[in-house]
Amino acid sequence: MNPPAIEVRSALVSNVNIELYNALHYHMANKRLQTKDLKNGLVVDSMYNDLGLYINHYSNGIVTVNCARIIHGNQVATNGVVHVIDRVITAVSNTIQDVIEVDDDLTTLNDVALASGLLDKLGQPGQYTLFAPTNDAFAKLDSDVLQRLMGDKGVLQALLNFHMLNSVQCSEGIMSGQTFETLEGHNIEIGCDGESLTVNGIKMVLKKDIVTTNGVIHLIDEVLMPDSAKQVMELLTPSQSTFSDMVSELGLSAAMEAKAEYTLLAPLNSVFTDEVMAIDQSFLKVILENHILKEKITLGQLYNGQRLETIAGKFLRVFIYRTAVCIENSCLVRGSKEGSNGALHLMRTLMKPAETTMFQILTNNGGFKIFLSLMETAGLTDLLKQEGEYTLFAPSDEAFAGVRDSDLALLRGNMNALRTILLYHFSNGVFIGGGLETGVTNLLKSLQGNNLRVLHANNTIRVNTIEVPEHDIMATNGVIHFVKTLLYPGELPAGNSDLLGLLRRLIKYMEIKFVSGYSYKEIPLTFMKRTIITRVIESVPDVTHVTRVIEREPTITKVTRVIAGEPTITKVTRVIEGEPNFTKVTRVIEGEPNFTKVTRVIEGEPKFTKVTRVIEGEPKVTKVTRVVSGPQYSASNSGSSIGIANIQQKVGNPRPVISRRIPAGPRRSVRPKEQ
Repeated sequence: MNPPAIEVRSALVSNVNIELYNALHYHMANKRLQTKDLKNGLVVDSMYNDLGLYINHYSNGIVTVNCARIIHGNQVATNGVVHVIDRVITAVSNTIQDVIEVDDDLTTLNDVALASGLLDKLGQPGQYTLFAPTNDAFAKLDSDVLQRLMGDKGVLQALLNFHMLNSVQCSEGIMSGQTFETLEGHNIEIGCDGESLTVNGIKMVLKKDIVTTNGVIHLIDEVLMPDSAKQVMELLTPSQSTFSDMVSELGLSAAMEAKAEYTLLAPLNSVFTDEVMAIDQSFLKVILENHILKEKITLGQLYNGQRLETIAGKFLRVFIYRTAVCIENSCLVRGSKEGSNGALHLMRTLMKPAETTMFQILTNNGGFKIFLSLMETAGLTDLLKQEGEYTLFAPSDEAFAGVRDSDLALLRGNMNALRTILLYHFSNGVFIGGGLETGVTNLLKSLQGNNLRVLHANNTIRVNTIEVPEHDIMATNGVIHFVKTLLYPGELPAGNSDLLGLLRRLIKYMEIKFVSGYSYKEIPLTFMKRTIITRVIESVPDVTHVTRVIEREPTITKVTRVIAGEPTITKVTRVIEGEPNFTKVTRVIEGEPNFTKVTRVIEGEPKFTKVTRVIEGEPKVTKVTRVVSGPQYSASNSGSSIGIANIQQKVGNPRPVISRRIPAGPRRSVRPKEQ
């Protein structure tokens, strides 16, 4: 018998009349229960003041009562059944909250629970396991860390919930390392090492199996820090230690504001080769700035086509593939984390954000002159310049080694064949090496229509069995992979013997068929984005002269509108015919002064508008003429008895233009048509 058991027995015997009696009754229940009846979470009323006996029945078959293991069960007697347990159990009446509030070793934990607003929850009914850090455990934290934790209620809640399970896990029920989800949402691993419990592989349990009415408490000597309670830089692990060190040394971590949110795109240590570390510090800082985003972006918030802004103001594109999530040319590794003020994603390579178009990249490289000249001949150069998301397997000048000018002329002379070959090197969509499913042939539909067969295996990319020596050259409108051989769709034959001979010299990885008379189909260039340039030439007329004539009695309205412009003249005549009886006036007739003429002139600076309104009586006219004259002249004819209209107009240099007076003809009488 071990010493603790001897002490308990001695205490009971010394007060045999009361204590022993009560203790024995607490081990008894007034019903017959076999182990099959002892369900997990069952509370059985004992024969001592009906205080509960707390049963746990684990999946491995172990059954405990108040965390004491039943080592010999179902010992059937004439008046009941006996279960032999491995220790003396004591009556339980306190909740987890009660224990925390009165234990002197848990005062800091009590403060944390109170500040987080979760202390009352620990006093409610339930099935909890609490790994309770002692005061000494909290003392191991840096003072600034503890101060930061206490100042953020949400972080405190995450911290406390990370120490709790929503089930009762007695030490006797744990046979090997098991993973459990905490109330915070992330997992911890509980195991055993001899007589000791381990948490996440570390022996930290000081005291185990403190049974309460709503669970069990295990005292630990370390604080379990969840990712959700950590600052973003604290999320980095030893596998990203080089990135962490470089960010600190280059002053990037110091520049990160405490209350701002960030996302780290942290490359693994293996990325920082000797070649990378030899880069100039200022340039390396620029590279690492591409790996820090201005906002918190978790893994679940990433989507295809998303643009992420770095702390340097550059934008990175997100590409989602069937088996990979990539940002620009680098793909994520498993292990993304979310902290209190940011997120962490592990990256396979250093980021190379796009800065120029495909056309600029190929031009600046200098090794793709023939390909670019053929693209120009085919009228496809804009494809390399326009916005979009394309994958290009660009054949270098080496692919055309030994080709004569006459051979190129042969290609240029057959536009459909040239476009067929060139467009077979393009695919719609951005496909980088890390986004391709490894070990299988990926079929990429080309803009020509046939498939490109791309294989990614052993860190090598092959297209149509041809090795791609350099890949993932990011452009603003896609990605370029360099190849040293011209590609050709294997399903298409050649129908010209000269062209066949040229293709066979250029393309040696496959056999091209010959079909006499075969001709290449014209490919609709629907993917080309036409650029329409609109040039607007504004002309502000110096003078606008509008004359409006309205005649009465009863049906004639003549309007003359003069608009000065540059340089055309538009004349519009609108005739509205009325009843058969009409009077037609075609000249200005001087007669008796029997009308009223009103002239209203509105002048502006530097142009003016002159409006003349003439209201005349008597003659019946049902034909209306509307004249719109250009800037060089204007004319007004109205039927009446007396007037000549003098019109002055200013265009450009305001030199007056004086109209001539035309003598009126003899007065005519107009006889109405006989009925």
